[in-house]
Amino acid sequence: MELSAFIVAIVIIGVTGYFLYKKTNPQGLLLLSGLLMLALGIAFGINPSKPDNPTGSTFFDVIRLVEETFTKNFARAGLMIMTIGGYVAFMNAIKATDALVYLSMKPLRWFRKFPYLSAIVTIPIGQLLFITTPSASGLGLLLVASFFPVLINLGVSRLTALSVIAAATIFDQGPGSANTALAAQLIGQTNDEYFITHQLPLVLPTTLVVMVLYYFSNRYFDRKDKSVEEKLPEVTRPEVPLFYAILPVLPLATLVIFSPFVGLIGTHIKINTTIAMIFSLFVSLAAVAFCNRDFNKTFALFGTFWKGMGNVFASVVTLIVAAEVFSKGLISLGFIDSLVNYSSNAGLTGIGISVIFAIVVFGAAVLMGSGNAAFFSFGPLLPLVATRIGLPAFALVLPLQLSASMGRAVSPISGIIVAIAGVGGVSPMDLAKRNVIPLTGGFLFLLAYHFITL
Repeated sequence: MELSAFIVAIVIIGVTGYFLYKKTNPQGLLLLSGLLMLALGIAFGINPSKPDNPTGSTFFDVIRLVEETFTKNFARAGLMIMTIGGYVAFMNAIKATDALVYLSMKPLRWFRKFPYLSAIVTIPIGQLLFITTPSASGLGLLLVASFFPVLINLGVSRLTALSVIAAATIFDQGPGSANTALAAQLIGQTNDEYFITHQLPLVLPTTLVVMVLYYFSNRYFDRKDKSVEEKLPEVTRPEVPLFYAILPVLPLATLVIFSPFVGLIGTHIKINTTIAMIFSLFVSLAAVAFCNRDFNKTFALFGTFWKGMGNVFASVVTLIVAAEVFSKGLISLGFIDSLVNYSSNAGLTGIGISVIFAIVVFGAAVLMGSGNAAFFSFGPLLPLVATRIGLPAFALVLPLQLSASMGRAVSPISGIIVAIAGVGGVSPMDLAKRNVIPLTGGFLFLLAYHFITL
């Protein structure tokens, strides 16, 4: 029965991937595929998913799972993503983005000669910010609000700019990461100790390789697609006060200032991305009202915030929900457990099994659209597996933990890719494709470097 369910899961994954490639509506396709797998999971009886509050009917329990997924996502990530989408729309409406671009172009004008160099510099800067703001979707959208318009005006395409923003979140590192917390617990270390002694020595060289790969890969695809104009228009001074340039970066600055990992302000104050966005919105409204001296005009502009929230809900939040239902379907068919079992029984050496496991976790993250879900599915098994194959626990835990977050950035259904693609105006599938070559290369380097230096 387990083998049959595994084969069925592979078939459904293949059919779903085919129709996604054919640009079938992803929300409907993923939701339908997920519901089918949930129903089959109940039929096979392997690992059927159950709602937190059962209805008393197996049929309606499947529908209840969809309802609970919607509710949890809206409460957890949906509202955050919608507020960021609304804030980006408001920044465009009041031309604060234009002010940011205008001021940024003066010191960065030299980079117009080397736009792809400016693009890859975003990666390490974003990774530093990711340590203080450990939410891939949240940070990605904040970078779209602040870095994205500057990169576009430096001469790179939308896909290039968004791809390096996604690359800033490819390593779930730092003490605040949920994956870091689990990995540290599995090998018996503190979060800080694991980050300094294991993550950094592997992340730093891999980041350099990824930057080089993004440089050449994006330059090649932009020239092939002819998606960047040869002559960039001059950036003219916008008809708004130049201090508006602060507003697009205000949410990010607020999160960094109040981050317990930075400690610029008392660590007893704890805020999240949504709070930072709403605070910044009120500051921006006050600034616009002060400059316009016209409350009707100010609140008319404020309407773009709600419209931006609605647009992001329709395009991004619904896709995240559908992707999570698809992920639940895979789990209900025992797909992940079967992958673990078949990999363990392959009869390979310790390093060989480790590499297979890393590839499986990378692939699982791509399929499930979640680095956390992929690593949390495998994580508790890793210390025991490491003991059986004669390796220290960290030797298996570390590459798998980082592989999971790298795979997330190659998934067209992951929250970070869906969110920044939706706000940036490109297809999630096209953005995921842009990440395939540099992140596959970076993934292979990570494995080789880790086991050579072990």
